[in-house]
Amino acid sequence: MKQQNSIPTSKVARATQFLKTGAKIGGNYLKYNVKKLMDPTMTRDELHRDNATDVYESLSELKGSALKVAQMLSMDRSVLPRQYVDKFQMSQYSAPPLSGPLVVKTFRGYFGKSPHELYDSFDINAMNAASIGQVHLAMKDGKRLAVKVQYPGVAESISSDLKMVKPMAVTLFGLNEKDVERYTEEVETKLLEETDYDLELRRSIEISEACKHIEGLIFPKYYPELSSKRILTMDWLEGLHLKDFLQTNPTQEARDRIGQLLWDFYDHQVHQLRQVHADPHPGNFLMRPDGTMGVIDFGCVKVIPDYFYENYFTLINPDTVDDDALTEKIFYNLEFLVKEDGPREKVLFTDLFKQMIRLLGQPFASEEFDFGDHSYFDTVYAFADELAKVEEIRNSKVARGSKDGLYVNRTYFGLYSMLNELGAKVKTNRPEWLRSQKEVEQVS
Repeated sequence: MKQQNSIPTSKVARATQFLKTGAKIGGNYLKYNVKKLMDPTMTRDELHRDNATDVYESLSELKGSALKVAQMLSMDRSVLPRQYVDKFQMSQYSAPPLSGPLVVKTFRGYFGKSPHELYDSFDINAMNAASIGQVHLAMKDGKRLAVKVQYPGVAESISSDLKMVKPMAVTLFGLNEKDVERYTEEVETKLLEETDYDLELRRSIEISEACKHIEGLIFPKYYPELSSKRILTMDWLEGLHLKDFLQTNPTQEARDRIGQLLWDFYDHQVHQLRQVHADPHPGNFLMRPDGTMGVIDFGCVKVIPDYFYENYFTLINPDTVDDDALTEKIFYNLEFLVKEDGPREKVLFTDLFKQMIRLLGQPFASEEFDFGDHSYFDTVYAFADELAKVEEIRNSKVARGSKDGLYVNRTYFGLYSMLNELGAKVKTNRPEWLRSQKEVEQVS
């Protein structure tokens, strides 16, 4: 893979890169419109493919928050055309890596030494490269270590990058501008946290310790003495990313075992710890044929406020949406409904959000759920497509949904997607109060 020898770090340089990308996108639309005149039956597939390639290449050079937003969008298949999803998924662990001299410069800036002085051996070529940093293999005292090195200038460029990404997201992907504005602060806060490797080190140790009782989950040991605000050292874990794991044709038993580990890992974090590894993309899990799984990268952790937890998960109990008064109260609490809504809007949005909750809450409504059931996901995506066509949503002057829901929803969407790709059937362990009374009576 081609290496990068430099990253644009100044506002002017990064803005210039965005402008170049915008010009390429404009050229792609012009080319598409000319071809469309010649062939009215032509689809937008080629346009999406060309735009996805140009946007990804541009964001890959910029690294940081711009590429991270692409990674986040790639997890939400209901938002983007498939061409963008396929291209942006590369940002999870296959972005172009930094060159050796830049890596050495980062080490000298934080330790006053080169990596070869700190470790017994250090592979200057990155093993994986993602949106915010890249991973190198090192050896020390006979141990294989993974060393994550952050790209220069990432933390300093987050705010300005998000301002430049916003119009691109609105126009290119057809997102609601109010929704984008509403969540920018939450995204910026989380991205700043992800660039603080001191914080990630503390959270990694804390959550690993709190989840180590889940048999089959494997967490690396972390090394504070070989870590800093922009460099993080941990044990090297063996295993395959989801795509590579599936190519080994694992048994259904192994798929189900790993799927159960994923479910139990998130169930414990959400309901017991009230904070969650909110970056559930395949690049952060290392799967093995025996059904065990390594978990890495606690850079993005969402602490779930009590008010949000209680309201959000009360909706997950299937009995709640049958109680109109309780549902309406929660919809206002979670800002699905707002005081500016007239009678027609209130009825419309209440009905839409009830449908959404019933659909997305299906895995919680039974003791076991088959995530390999593609018909369920086809229904979810079809519903998302219909939502995108609702004029009142597209033209809404207010954003709907608590900002605290952004990363919680993202977490469950990523979890569901991985379980679907695994084709796993899992026991939906959950707190007793999330069970429908009808279900409890049936069991008893």
